Amino acid sequence: MNLPNKLTVMRMICIPVIFILYFLRQAIGDSTLLIIGVLFTLASVTDFFDGYIARKRNIVTTFGKFMDPLADKLLVLGTLMILSDLYTGNYLGTQTMWMPFWIVFVILARELIVTSIRLVAVGEGKILHASKLGKYKTALTMVTIMYYLFIMPLDMGVINIIGIVLISLSVFMTLWSGLDYFIKNKEFILKEI
Repeated sequence: MNLPNKLTVMRMICIPVIFILYFLRQAIGDSTLLIIGVLFTLASVTDFFDGYIARKRNIVTTFGKFMDPLADKLLVLGTLMILSDLYTGNYLGTQTMWMPFWIVFVILARELIVTSIRLVAVGEGKILHASKLGKYKTALTMVTIMYYLFIMPLDMGVINIIGIVLISLSVFMTLWSGLDYFIKNKEFILKEI
């Protein structure tokens, strides 16, 4: 297995570990979000490096094409679900998190639609690559998640407002990049209607 694929597998392994840490949050205590944040950040960094190394060394594999975007989606959506649960629950006495479940649903819906379009394209012998806008959306969402894991627990007014602005921008970028993806591929998507 080449290095980019090993990094992708490491990212996949981080996902259940993050969930286990969250389920053990009462035993771990106040440092739970910090530990999850460090793990999420390390996993996010592997996303940059596996793509960079694969392109630089020209070692793109079918496994990497399939698992890399899947690992990204599972990492981001899984962590967003945890943050949404924190919003609806009560994390160690504070309820300052603003991450309603509909935000996770919007991001999940966009990912399912784009993935469905890609799968149909593969069936037709076409490969639809991720757009720059989609990559910016992913980067912004990862930064937003890191903000929620590291900064939001400080529970200060301005910090909470910045968190709300970041997650709102992430939702906007999610919708914009999804619409952009649909428009750029509409001839292909709508050809048999």
